[in-house]
Amino acid sequence: MPNILDIRRRIRSVVNTRQITKAMKTVSAAKLRRAQEAALAARPYSQMLTNVLKSLIKRANIYDPVTGEPLHPLLAERPEKNILLIVITGDKGLAGAFNTNILKVVSKFIASKPEQDIDVECIGRKGRDFMRRRFPAAPTRRTPEDIQAGAAPVQSEAPRAGRVQITGEYVGVLGKVDYNFVAALGQDVVQRFADETIDGVYILYNEFKSVIAQRLVVDHLLPIKEIGEVNISLAEEATEEERKRAVEAAKTAGVGIRPVDTRAVDEAAAKFATAEVDYIYEQPPVQLFSELLPKYISVEIFHALMESVAAEHAARMTAMDSATNNASDMIDSLTLAMNRARQAKITKEIIEIVSGAAAQG
Repeated sequence: MPNILDIRRRIRSVVNTRQITKAMKTVSAAKLRRAQEAALAARPYSQMLTNVLKSLIKRANIYDPVTGEPLHPLLAERPEKNILLIVITGDKGLAGAFNTNILKVVSKFIASKPEQDIDVECIGRKGRDFMRRRFPAAPTRRTPEDIQAGAAPVQSEAPRAGRVQITGEYVGVLGKVDYNFVAALGQDVVQRFADETIDGVYILYNEFKSVIAQRLVVDHLLPIKEIGEVNISLAEEATEEERKRAVEAAKTAGVGIRPVDTRAVDEAAAKFATAEVDYIYEQPPVQLFSELLPKYISVEIFHALMESVAAEHAARMTAMDSATNNASDMIDSLTLAMNRARQAKITKEIIEIVSGAAAQG
């Protein structure tokens, strides 16, 4: 049995750890609330852009009446030989199984596309490190600075490093999501698809509606099949045990467990696309699509980043709540062990005193 001094040292160590995990839980809860507010604040622009495109599609031809070809390359469907996969993970750990679950889905998606060449854009340090250990980097690898500087996309003529290769690494962009970076990344993706360097674009992220309503999804971003609809290629729901832990963590942190009700706002915004009004567009449909569709892709990427950030904070809050509870249980167990050791020591001393007195008598 360990002595009392060793047990006291362990108790002090666990108490200090509990203070850290409790503080991290509080910080994550505050960041989660801000992330939810930021995602909610970005919705009106996204909704209106979607509704403008829906309205335009209803009132203008999206296909050439003579050739039947789409008026914009982002609408063109072709056999997928080269795929771009955008993987969004976190930059930091201590978030439970958040990053691990995402990387499992990455492996599953890559295994489901054995015939295609796959370019991977890694957003987040954890995803970058995971992919580096398994797949080679492309001859030309992108960074956030390259994207914002407008560097030329990876050329198809360059020899591939492998069937799956890393073409972009974006670390440190999730602390404060900058729309300028997202817009530059979206423009880069659009350009590569229009140049037919890639034939399909998928984005893998953690879809976040609330603390108890989130799932891992692989969204088929390009080509655009239906405006305003998420084209899910692969999805994994959170387990019931994970939901229960998230609910308990949210209750103790004062975070709402239900999504914000925005049905009234959504219905009011949707009326723009369904209004029976004959709009007269000054620009031809080709020019309108050329301006609006790339913005739509950028908004979809921005939306995925915002939801992933919120989901990461929710996962970290839940993980730190579990760690705090485990630390409390360990302190109780160690305290009980210390009391038993102290009692055994006192009992031993009493027995020695009584035995000594009996021997003298």
